Amino acid sequence: MRIEHIAIYCKDLEAMRGFYEKYFDGKSNEKYINAKKGFESYFISFSDGARLELMQMASIPTSKNDIYAQFTGLIHFAVSVGSKEKVDELTERFRNDGIEIIGEPRWTGDGYYESVILDIEGNRIEITI
Repeated sequence: MRIEHIAIYCKDLEAMRGFYEKYFDGKSNEKYINAKKGFESYFISFSDGARLELMQMASIPTSKNDIYAQFTGLIHFAVSVGSKEKVDELTERFRNDGIEIIGEPRWTGDGYYESVILDIEGNRIEITI
């Protein structure tokens, strides 16, 4: 088994699509639109692994979760960039572009080298080897 995709409801679908294409070399499909439901989405594919589905529907309320607090449920996803140097480089790119870094690059107790950022809508992403 493998995870096929992870989905995120977005406030700004086009901006989120651009974010994942720009920083993670994602490739988007054509926008899917279901006019009857007021639903729109993109699937973002990467060079390997699961896809990311970005979705928007006006009837979905804004999350009430505090993006800085930990809570039950899905809290982050991790993107492997291949090396410690690439983790550091991408983290600096985020910093220079004003993307919030909530965890500086470090070795974790369980052997991961990672940094943690918030995407432009406050979703946690671990950048790891």
